This record gives sequence, structure tokens and C-alpha cells, in this order.
Amino acid sequence: MPGLEELSREELIGLTRRLIVQVEQLTQANRELTDRVARLERLVSRNSGNSGMPPSKDDDPGRTPPAEVSTPVPAAGAGKRSRGKQRGAPGAQLSWSPFPDGIVDHFPGGPCGCGSDLASAADLGVYASHQQVDVPVMTATVTQHDRHAVRCGCGAMHVAARPEGVPDAGVSYGPNLQAWCVYLMVVHAIPVARCADLVAALTGSRPSDGFVHALIGRAAAGVAESNRIIRTLIALAHVVSCDETPIRVGARKVKKYLLVACTRLYTWYLLGDRSLDTFKVFVLPDLTGVVVHDRYQNYDAKIFAHLVHQLCVAHLIRDCQDAAETYPDAHWPIQIRQALQGLVHAANLARAQNLPAIGEHIAGPLIDAYRHGVRIGLKEVARVDGRKQPKHRALLEDLHDREADILRFTTDLRIPPTSNQAERDLRPAKTQQKISGRLTSEKVTEHRYAIRGYVSTVTKHGADVMTAIRDAILGRPWTPPAWAPG
Repeated sequence: MPGLEELSREELIGLTRRLIVQVEQLTQANRELTDRVARLERLVSRNSGNSGMPPSKDDDPGRTPPAEVSTPVPAAGAGKRSRGKQRGAPGAQLSWSPFPDGIVDHFPGGPCGCGSDLASAADLGVYASHQQVDVPVMTATVTQHDRHAVRCGCGAMHVAARPEGVPDAGVSYGPNLQAWCVYLMVVHAIPVARCADLVAALTGSRPSDGFVHALIGRAAAGVAESNRIIRTLIALAHVVSCDETPIRVGARKVKKYLLVACTRLYTWYLLGDRSLDTFKVFVLPDLTGVVVHDRYQNYDAKIFAHLVHQLCVAHLIRDCQDAAETYPDAHWPIQIRQALQGLVHAANLARAQNLPAIGEHIAGPLIDAYRHGVRIGLKEVARVDGRKQPKHRALLEDLHDREADILRFTTDLRIPPTSNQAERDLRPAKTQQKISGRLTSEKVTEHRYAIRGYVSTVTKHGADVMTAIRDAILGRPWTPPAWAPG
């Protein structure tokens, strides 16, 4: 290639133009790679402290662990959360029963040192008592029900009715064994074959896989009426927490979501997607109280204009932590986060004292700090041209424009500041996915979560789960009391 001094003017102009094009291409490629690296770094930096990711993902290779974040107004004596039972949480322990199910007397036997037989010794009474809680060895028993026929003096013949729970078949499994199968599959996510094996190990009788699997549909039909009542009571509740989570169901390329609406007493699930059509058949159109949610756009659709909102403060705190890591030199994310944490703590203390709201002398300074942090953030993170704003600008605009929906819990302590109740009620779905993976049938999945909502509601009311499942199988399911809509 000749040197530049040997090129003509026209050749130099052509070379310059080609170099300009190459520089533009390289600049564009560098910009795209820079954006790609930034996106990848952001994905790796996501954890349970700055996003909605579960804590179980914090230990993944390459994942940045969450930063230690302290609450500005800690509870008395509180430090880092310890393992095991937490302060104030209900405990469980063995306690002495004044009415034991049975008493077994034990006497010393054998000869005394003097040579006398202790069987003839004088009884001095009980020296020590020990109570032991245990379960009997489980063994499946076969009970034959003989239905007799009688003939009346008038000549009419009468046949004894079949006992409750006994189908019109020669041999069948009873409702107790069926309830155990449903409990193991739905509550503890045990796969069908393992459930049958476990029942065999416990009772000595192994039902077929097909029979065990069919019990899910049978139990779902049994709880249908109770679930309709549960949904109605949720619609009438003063506060309802809602959330949704992806769930692997059916075809691999189809993405499904499990939606939950719940209170401290009721749980109701819906299998669908994240579209507005699914939200229209969710409980939202019928709600009469406050809905606590994570700011997903469908909750704010025009068709749900009647809703009163409480935005989940836990999500906002995580978003502020993410903003603090994105803008390490900015103070506004820390100020807003600390103000929200302080308000949540103050609400918990006021609720423990049976107060209707946080005292103004406590809430006032924290709300002022919240507002000042939002104003500073709006000045430092400018708007950009176009409809969609950057994540943290959109966050700041929500913090400013939806202040009433964020701080509603401070003036009505019946409203929880977070949607943690809904997240807890969705957690069994994630556990099931880790154990069993993808569920192949949408219909069976709907049945599973119909039973799961029923069982969750039974548990929240303190009723016996096994009895409730057995009664549902027998066609007389447990129903929640209508006098407690909260």
C-alpha cells in the first residue's frame, strides 16, 4: 500500500470518508457493548436487598451479596436478625397434660437385697410421673361393611344405607387415607409416586399412582363451595394483599402466573397470566377495601379506578437500595429509605399499643425527610425525552405523585405497609417448583391451588387441616365464619 504522501487528493478524500464510516461503526459497537456490559453488571448485582429476588439466590456464583442495611430506628435491644425463633413470635413447647389419654403404672420387680420378692412389697404411691407424647404405629385396617336387608310385615324390603365415605364398590380406600394423600401432595408438594410409597411405608397398603393422582380433582371439587365463600369474604375485607409469581405449567414456551389475593384469615388463588384479561377475572373488580400491591401496572388500569391503593413499602425500600448502589455519591436514596423504614417501625410500635395511627410527633419529621429526599432526587435525576423514563426517575415520580398511596398505612394501622402476606402465601408455589419442576396439566394445577387456598384459610383460622381435608372429601367441607371478613 503506498504511503499517504503518494496518494492523490481524490484518494485521500476517499480514504478519509472510509475511515469516518469505520469510526462511526466502531463508536456504535462500543456504545452497544458498553450498554450490554452495564446490563450484565446490573443483573449480577441484583440480590434480595435491592430487588425482588429471593434470598436463596444470594449465594449463586458471581452474585453480589446484599449490603448490610441498618434501620435508623431499631427496636429495643434489636441487632442483626438471629436464626431461629424471633422475639415476639409464638413458640411451641411440650406442656404437662392434666388429662392424659392413658396411665400406665410401673412397679419395681425382682428381689430385694434382703432376699424378699418386691411383688409383695407395700405400695408407697407414685414416686415420679413422666408424660410422653407419641403416635400409634400406623397400620391400614380392612373394615367390612355388611349391609343387611329386612322385610317388613307388609312385605316391603329395606336395605341398610351405605355408611358415609363408603363408595358403591366392592373394595375402596377410606377418607382418612385419601386425606393423607391429598395433604402430602398439596401441602408438602410430594410427587404422586413418592406419595403412594410414603403411604405404603406408613400404613402397609400402597394405593396406585392413578388413584392418588385422581384424589386432587376429587378434593378440589369438594372445596369449591368453600372457595367461593372465601373469595366473597376477601372482596368484602378492609385490606387485601395481592401478588403474582411466574409458575412453570403446561407447554414450555407458555408462561403462566399464579395470582393470590389474601388477608390474615383468607387465601384465594387464580392461575392465569399477567395480562389485563386475567386481572379482570381476578378479585380486583369486586374489592371494596384497600389493595396492597407491588406497583405492577395492571393494578392501576382505568377499569380498576375504584380501587384504593397501598403500595408495598418493602419493594420501595429495595428500589431505594438499588438507587443507592447506582448513584453511590447521592444521599437521597438513603434518606428516603431510612424515612420509610422509620415509618414502618413506628407503625409496628403503634399497632402493638392498639393505637389507630402513628403519632404526629413521630410521623411528621419522618414524612418531611421522605419529601425532602424525593425533591432532591427529582432535581438530580433529570427526565429524558420520550415516554418511558429510566427506572429511578420513574421511582422518584411515583414517590412524589403517589405519596398518599405510599403513606396510607401511617394513618390507618389496619393497613399493612407491605405485601408480605401475599408473598408468604405464594412461597409454597416456589417450593413446589423446586421439588417437582414443571407441572404438565393446567387443570390439575388449578385443582392443586384450589385445595391450597382452602388449606391456607383453614390454617389461618386455627382449624385442624387433616379434618378439613377429610370433611371436604366426604362432601361436607369446612367453611369460614362469615362474621370475620378481615
